[in-house]
Amino acid sequence: MGGDVAAWPSTDEALIDRQCRLAREAEEAVAGDPWSLPTRPVIGGCVVAYAPGEAGPGRPGDRAWAAAVVWQPAGSSSVRRPIDHHLRGRPETLPRRADDLLAQAVVAGRAGAGYVPGLLARREGPLLAAAVAELELRPEVLLVDATGLDHPRRAGLALHLGAVTRCPTVGVTHRPLLASGSPPELRRGATAPVSLDDRCVGFWVCTRTGVRAVVAHAGWRTTPETAARTVVTASTEAARTPVPLQEARRAAREARALACA
Repeated sequence: MGGDVAAWPSTDEALIDRQCRLAREAEEAVAGDPWSLPTRPVIGGCVVAYAPGEAGPGRPGDRAWAAAVVWQPAGSSSVRRPIDHHLRGRPETLPRRADDLLAQAVVAGRAGAGYVPGLLARREGPLLAAAVAELELRPEVLLVDATGLDHPRRAGLALHLGAVTRCPTVGVTHRPLLASGSPPELRRGATAPVSLDDRCVGFWVCTRTGVRAVVAHAGWRTTPETAARTVVTASTEAARTPVPLQEARRAAREARALACA
């Protein structure tokens, strides 16, 4: 599931060329085989955490921990998941795992490049793909802390990772990269489009009433509308961030803390 290492170009120029081709491939994939959201999807999430002092602006070789998890929402959308769900494990040896997760994996490594807007795939792509490949259960859709179509070449890391892993993906960020659009009312489930060059590439999504919205980005085999519905389904009123990303971030940070202790 992690894909070929060759899918992650080693130079900025090669990545830009790959992104241009990926954008065309993604258009064909979503037109020919769009992913649709089932009633109770099995949702993955993946995040990278960096060593203290190495989170930004970011340099090649920064120490990093990538975590991936798999989660399935409860049968009722009214079920409120506590922010600190019961955690299994001993934090002094391994990252803990929430008892409602179906799978969890963490890998340690080094950032492949420094941080450059639009070229995040070189920095984080191989690490995230490695973590996803370690999961014992394949998710039906994967949430990624990155953009998709909202990108200079319409191929952000969320889309790129989906193409490599062959898993439908949705990007989730706190704000758009290049797209624009006014946020919705602060009511859970409310949405508002974000557009780039007069094309809708994602939606603002209010995941928790009274709290600022996040952006759901169309990724690999997902439309903006499907991305928005997936982010709502993956979230609860307990927190702004979708559950799989909450738990992946927790696991990555705990792995970092153990390694840096």
